[in-house]
Amino acid sequence: MSQVLKLENVEKYYGNKTNVTKAVDNISFAVEKGEFVGIMGASGSGKTTLLNCISTVDKVTAGHIYVEDKDITSIKGRKLNQFRREELGFIFQDFNLLDTLTAYENIALPLSIQNIRAEEINSRVMEIAGKLDITEVMNKHSYEMSGGQKQRVAAARALVTNPKLVLADEPTGALDSKSSRYLLNSMKKLNEELNATILMVTHDAFTASYAGRVIFIKDGKIFNEIRKGSDTRKQFFDKIIEVVTMLGGDLNDAL
Repeated sequence: MSQVLKLENVEKYYGNKTNVTKAVDNISFAVEKGEFVGIMGASGSGKTTLLNCISTVDKVTAGHIYVEDKDITSIKGRKLNQFRREELGFIFQDFNLLDTLTAYENIALPLSIQNIRAEEINSRVMEIAGKLDITEVMNKHSYEMSGGQKQRVAAARALVTNPKLVLADEPTGALDSKSSRYLLNSMKKLNEELNATILMVTHDAFTASYAGRVIFIKDGKIFNEIRKGSDTRKQFFDKIIEVVTMLGGDLNDAL
């Protein structure tokens, strides 16, 4: 398999010479095409800062981040905006849907920005809506949808452009347990059927258990890493809990 994402000695510091906080401290790892990787850690561990660096929302202090051999830490201006628009997909905790648009229009928007033909837009929107089981809400606005439906619309918007990498930031954080399970099953299905590469930040062990690999962050560093392999999701969940327990005082924050 080919590498979609590679981090080399990434560091992110905040503050000044007299008071420096190392939010991300010399982190290196790679994600292969078609992987579903979870990143776990307590509040303040650096996991969200790491995701912000990968998404180019934040600039690294040192190190390099590559997406398919392209060093994204050196991209600036229009090319950076184009990179975000065409090669990354985003799923946020608070959905970030435009209230004035229907579900269909929200999903179609990134394709419209890329000047895709109307016929192709319709085909791609309806295909991804079918895979996420949201065809019945295509003409609804966000205030007419449940939280679970809104998040699946957001997931469809993230995936409709066929991005190289989908970044999910606490995607189940605003959902109840039933909606969370439905969304995670949908994301897993898209990962398997479309070979979508997903990097998901979460503090929740149940959510992380849907990934094929989980990287644990503590104090800005990689603390541990485990793979699902041939385990059942329940077995993998138990292994995640074991590592979270090893994090000690971070247990209450990480679950």
